Amino acid sequence: MKPLLTLAAFAVAAASPVLAPAQGEAYVVGVSAAMTGPASATYAPVIEAMKAYLDHVNSEGGINGRPVRLIVQDDAAEPSKAAANAKKLLSQDKVLMLMNTSLSSTYAPMVAEAKRAQVPMYFAGSVCPKDTYPPADPVQFCSTAFGANLDSQAALAFVKASAKEPVRLGLAAMAIPIARGEIDYAENLSKTLGMTPVEKQITPPPTPDYTPFATKLKEANPNWIYSWSPWVSQVRTFEALRRLGWNGRYICWAHLNAEDDLARVKDNEFYVVGTNALFQDNLPIQAEIRAVAHRADISFPITYLTEGYIAGMVIEAALRKTPWPATPAKVLAAMNSLKVDLKGLRGGPLEWTADNHFRTKQYYRVWRWDASKSQIARVQDWLPIEVKR
Repeated sequence: MKPLLTLAAFAVAAASPVLAPAQGEAYVVGVSAAMTGPASATYAPVIEAMKAYLDHVNSEGGINGRPVRLIVQDDAAEPSKAAANAKKLLSQDKVLMLMNTSLSSTYAPMVAEAKRAQVPMYFAGSVCPKDTYPPADPVQFCSTAFGANLDSQAALAFVKASAKEPVRLGLAAMAIPIARGEIDYAENLSKTLGMTPVEKQITPPPTPDYTPFATKLKEANPNWIYSWSPWVSQVRTFEALRRLGWNGRYICWAHLNAEDDLARVKDNEFYVVGTNALFQDNLPIQAEIRAVAHRADISFPITYLTEGYIAGMVIEAALRKTPWPATPAKVLAAMNSLKVDLKGLRGGPLEWTADNHFRTKQYYRVWRWDASKSQIARVQDWLPIEVKR
């Protein structure tokens, strides 16, 4: 693997577009992201892929002859840093769009600043808040694959369809606002599906040793466990359970790390549910991602880049609909009526409307490792869920 960019080098590169045919004033987009700290492995690849995509757009002439300038500020998943970043990006850099790619604990201060300035707040790579669901908050938008409530509905529907005996459900999450709220929602939902929740463990971020939490889950004797949190919490809880001798089925969210870790862990009963196609599909758009990533000398595995590439596609689509001279109000208007062809990276297009800033339809797949074939197996193809009020 190539060495990672230093944060200082990344900040300089992110703030300055590649020299390209694009000329004139830039479309300026500001980002606060967890580029360092324990959550960076999940969020930094999103920014690197998004930057590579937008640099490619700039090299092809930009948008309406103007480059996109991406300014990235590190918040290390700390709310106080995210708040300071938002203030700086809005007041000094005069960004047209403010982005968050970090833990949900950073949301509130950034949303407050975006609302005050009436600048669109775009979540990419970070979990979609319910405020983007219909009826949506006027300034909040999200393209990230995962979203509260819908993900648990899809995961538990799969568990119910797959279980051959009554489900004794264990639940696990990280102690951050949206993850904690989602696992509470899943606990209540499971009861309506005829399941029995037997234990729920909430791990603090960061957690050096997941054994105590896994021990309490194992002692409750669940035959299924569902986790919805940052990947590190999900996979380390599972591995701790296996070390303790628990042999039940485990399902969690397919973060960008999932494809590589399914192949690393090689466990037939470790399931992931998600809405992004895996790179084993070898789609034409995935060949494009490989080419762009190669030109950009991206340091992360190609399997980590779908979220960031989609974010770049969404930014480009929104800005192409924004007439010059661009203003935050014009960008908001463009985002309120946006449809982006994701070319197979998900089960359908990403579409935003005036009252739905999440998407009109969400599609879910489920995968696991198949030891008999020594490869990842798709055990459920695209399952559509309508996103309604």
